[in-house]
Amino acid sequence: MNQNEPVIRVKDLVVSFGAFRAVDGVSFDVRRGEIFGFLGANGAGKTTTIRTICGILNPSSGSVEVDGHDISSSTAVLKPHIGYMSQKFTLYPDLTVRENLYFAGSLYGMTPKQIAERSHKLMDFIGLSEELPDPVSHLSGGVKQMAALASSLLHDPELVFLDEPTAGTSPQTRASFWALIRRLAERGKTVFVTTHYMDEAEYCGRIALMERGKIVAMGTPAELKKKFFPVKPLELSFTKPVQHAVRQALEKAGIASAVFGATLRVRAPERAELERVIAPFQDGVSVQEAEPTLEDVFLQAVSGRKAV
Repeated sequence: MNQNEPVIRVKDLVVSFGAFRAVDGVSFDVRRGEIFGFLGANGAGKTTTIRTICGILNPSSGSVEVDGHDISSSTAVLKPHIGYMSQKFTLYPDLTVRENLYFAGSLYGMTPKQIAERSHKLMDFIGLSEELPDPVSHLSGGVKQMAALASSLLHDPELVFLDEPTAGTSPQTRASFWALIRRLAERGKTVFVTTHYMDEAEYCGRIALMERGKIVAMGTPAELKKKFFPVKPLELSFTKPVQHAVRQALEKAGIASAVFGATLRVRAPERAELERVIAPFQDGVSVQEAEPTLEDVFLQAVSGRKAV
């Protein structure tokens, strides 16, 4: 099977709620076996897009094909092949993890034996104990998210949709989650994940940047950095408390800057122009090239460029 074969095809998708267009004419493909990321702020249209692809919402116009099937007429056929972890926690809080898994398996027509065998393998894969005795409501946020992931994978789907899977979790849980996502892809699963964490998008094979219902850029992280930053941004670090004054001087000169930890990140037309502006503060400022991040890319992409 061709690894580059699109398993998801979205063409001119529009999803409207009354006069509001939550998704405004997006088009993209997802290749079989890749980790594809939707990156954007809350409210950008990521969840609406993913719910439409899963057949939960109907498109207002445009088309969505999953594995060659039109999603609007083939939801029942595709359901066994899709695993969906919602942004909203969906396990039953009064049930244990094991009870939740048995309930989820029954919805997919799995036998008790199949559920038991699959649960054991899956919990081992995820690194949780299948015998957690407490109701889900008593578990930590990270364990809850892992349990929700297990529920979405119980029927061994080929396509896995994860909507903001690490929202509100600790850095350690986020790292563990992405290690699992990479392992899923290594096992041949196609993973479609939405996130508003810019650093997480670095783990995706390709990403689409979404803003106000539109895709404003798409490609690999490296491609997007090269596209939006053919010249590396410059970073200002300070040895004296002049950061505020420097930022005011840059603003007056029409040079945009952004706070980046203890530094300022700028994209000046010319280094010479930047150094001219900051010359009065030169004994307290140093300038060096910086590697662009996806946060830099996102800010640049939504600052007025046309959608692609």
